[in-house]
Amino acid sequence: MIEIPVGRFFEVIIQWMIDNWSGFFDAVTVTVSTALEAFEAILMWPHPLVMIFILTGVAWYISGKGVAIFTTAGLFLIEGMNLWPETMDTLALIFTAVLIALIIGIPVGIWASKNDLVEKLVRPVLDFMQTMPAFVYLIPAVLFFQLGKVPGVISTLVFATPPAVRLTNLGIRQVPEEVKEAALAFGSNPRQMLFKVELPVALPTILAGVNQTIMLALSMVVIASLIGAGGLGQPVLVGIQQLNIGLGFEGGIAIVILAIFLDRITQSVGTSTQEGQS
Repeated sequence: MIEIPVGRFFEVIIQWMIDNWSGFFDAVTVTVSTALEAFEAILMWPHPLVMIFILTGVAWYISGKGVAIFTTAGLFLIEGMNLWPETMDTLALIFTAVLIALIIGIPVGIWASKNDLVEKLVRPVLDFMQTMPAFVYLIPAVLFFQLGKVPGVISTLVFATPPAVRLTNLGIRQVPEEVKEAALAFGSNPRQMLFKVELPVALPTILAGVNQTIMLALSMVVIASLIGAGGLGQPVLVGIQQLNIGLGFEGGIAIVILAIFLDRITQSVGTSTQEGQS
């Protein structure tokens, strides 16, 4: 049989990038760490009770009384389990990764919706990003950015970006032709068509992509803790290493509470947007 050294090929590429792109990786590290520290400072500055009140108010305003009650009970439980700092660290990591994912993913999705060749080139890349086991992303992330929170954000970003690209592309492509023709009849130029017609109509689908991006980012929390990202993944990881069932379950319950809170909030935003258009 013919031996095909695929792994060696990737090793050569990664080593070449380490040798020649060190300035780029340093810039990325500074940018990501600055954004992450800013989110951490904002989330950790108020007293936990004040933060619970704020997040409950957000849940009530966006999703209603039921989600607000769940948010209050869930966050008090997290505080009672002494996992508040880890929860805020996790939120900061998710916010940073999702923000960068949307900054990259939505423009790429718009570009793909406007150009069939770009879509054909982007699709296999997204398939690769979504089907590659998440643990594999940790290897180049550590090689490029060392251990810590920054490689955790980067690996989370790579894993979570595809839904933002796919659903932005899908949403814009599904804008009815009659709507586009009416906009053209009123003299819309391409920029006006995009920002005043296509993006508003596609917004519910794009927000569904945002929701999926957040959920995928949260699913990377435990995995990213393997390379020092901290947060709620840390107690779960320690629980596995020490066979500490209680600690592992506490970390897992906190992750579930955070996931339900973020999911209901983003779903409600998408639903209200869709109802506003109908």
